[in-house]
Amino acid sequence: MGDIMDNVIMELLYQNVLVFIIGGLLFGASLFVQKFGLIYQFLHKVDKDSQQHGGEIVAETLKAHGVEFIFTLVGGHISPILVASEKLGIRVVDTRHEVTAVFAADAVARLSGKIGVAAVTAGPGITNTITAVKNAQMAESPLLLMGGAAASILKGRGALQDIDQMILLKPLCKYTATVKRIRDIIPTLQQAIVQAQSGTPGPVFVEFPIDTLYPYHLVQKEIMSSSGKARNLKQRIVNWYMGNYLCNLFAGAFEAREMTPLKVNVPHATKEQIQSCVELVTRAKRPVFVLGSQVMLPPVVADKLRGSLEKLGIPCFLGGMSRGLLGRNSPIHIRQNRRAALKEADLVLLAGNVCDFRLGYGRVLPRKQTIIAVNRSKSQLYKNSDMFWKPTVAIQADAASLLVELASDLQYTPPSDWLTQLKQGDIDKEKKNAELAQQPTQTHLNPIKVLSSLESIMDDNSIIVADGGDFVGTAAYVVRPRGPLRWLDPGAFGTLGVGGGFALGAKLVCPDSDVWIIYGDGTLGYSVAEYDTFHRHQLPVISVVGNDAGWTQISREQVPMFGSNVACGLRYTDYHVVADGYGGKGFLLDKDDEILETLKKAQEVSRKDKVPTLVNVLIGKTAFRDGSISV
Repeated sequence: MGDIMDNVIMELLYQNVLVFIIGGLLFGASLFVQKFGLIYQFLHKVDKDSQQHGGEIVAETLKAHGVEFIFTLVGGHISPILVASEKLGIRVVDTRHEVTAVFAADAVARLSGKIGVAAVTAGPGITNTITAVKNAQMAESPLLLMGGAAASILKGRGALQDIDQMILLKPLCKYTATVKRIRDIIPTLQQAIVQAQSGTPGPVFVEFPIDTLYPYHLVQKEIMSSSGKARNLKQRIVNWYMGNYLCNLFAGAFEAREMTPLKVNVPHATKEQIQSCVELVTRAKRPVFVLGSQVMLPPVVADKLRGSLEKLGIPCFLGGMSRGLLGRNSPIHIRQNRRAALKEADLVLLAGNVCDFRLGYGRVLPRKQTIIAVNRSKSQLYKNSDMFWKPTVAIQADAASLLVELASDLQYTPPSDWLTQLKQGDIDKEKKNAELAQQPTQTHLNPIKVLSSLESIMDDNSIIVADGGDFVGTAAYVVRPRGPLRWLDPGAFGTLGVGGGFALGAKLVCPDSDVWIIYGDGTLGYSVAEYDTFHRHQLPVISVVGNDAGWTQISREQVPMFGSNVACGLRYTDYHVVADGYGGKGFLLDKDDEILETLKKAQEVSRKDKVPTLVNVLIGKTAFRDGSISV
């Protein structure tokens, strides 16, 4: 390494010869203070015998911000963070893939209202997280990704796993930063965490060069030993530069600093905007509320929001993370025929929703309709309003807070016949689903019957993780979340593979809840290895895999359109045996009269034996989702 470091320093000297000679003579003090922190080093001595390291400061800062879990796949770049976190009582949960670590942090953020945290090693450790970070961005989940990196002085020079990580993560994150000096760790993490949670939440990234995390004596040994004893002018200059770099890196590193979390900025509607909403809703005869994931964000707690909605008594459609907000059998929760209801309504309040593909890009909203749109993000608030729809009132604010204020100010009783009409649609649709559940399939089990049986045995504290296509699409109509924050799906990105990570985070945040993963057999392949993680960390989740030997949601369209099932076929693989191999307990289900018994057995083993279980359900095909689209 000695020749490399000599070349590095000499190249810097050659490139900045005027800086060192003319600038040093004429403008030396100002220049050196800025570039090398010489004054700071003089005032803040370095304790060269200290065993402290930057990883300890990271852990202390996270602890001060209420972090309870760090998800990771271990790597030498980040070992100091993990070791220090464990010593402080932060639970370090290691996964079998970095993408799972970020999905788990995402789930913690959604369910706990705190920042979710993942730490991964440099290079491929970072690139393996990209899909999950993008998913968190689109789902508006506040999470902190910490990544290792090559030492600052070696960046761009071919160090192990050294790539430009910022160019990858800046487009995906609200905030990105590289820590260049140990004394900058606390303010950098404070700023990252508050940015992740403020305004429209989202992921943030902080990069830690390896020399900001290890103790002085190890960093000094790596840096200074490469220089050797000064035998000539060149070597003296190299040694001076390296020593100065090292001192600047550690100067003031372990002095006491304030770690208190910064105040999160949440946008609120003005009194005038709330009054405008009150007046519009008061005049409505057929109002409908459509709630999205944003209504579940802090600071409003779910029970308070639920009480406000029940007081208003206005029919509600729930989507994303708001599923389950009103409980399993709420009189104001409408589950079916949303498109028809929106066309008939004379007022629609979009609370934290986006007019993207999920709302037909706004085309389901008639132009003459009164539309109140509330969203924390200005771009999401007006998405596609230039083409297919136009809000009567658009408010950039926290949707849940506005709904609570609306319930407080509004004196209004919605017409009962409107709610009765919409509820009847639910009754008719669910009766039809029950009939479809009893129809035999050509092979194996009816998926609607399997899911109806699952719906009947779930406890009220159950959390449902949705990860799949056709089977999960059916489950969304059949299985009802029991309460607020009891349903986890990827969100707008439609990402497959979230199951293992989401379940991991959910079981840690809610250890007393049954966590059910509803998998398709295709998407199970992304995270089935996390059964090893569940087993090692004693997290007994339960999976129900709809195994129809194919990517059926794609096949439904591809075969009629193009006459080919190419790339859509799988096998009726023994996934229950795979679960056994990873330390779980697998069950094969292929008999109609054993559906309830097998599901209950998987639930019982999970609870009593604390073992993760998997039910491999062989299913046939139904016409339930004919006409559904995958793009």
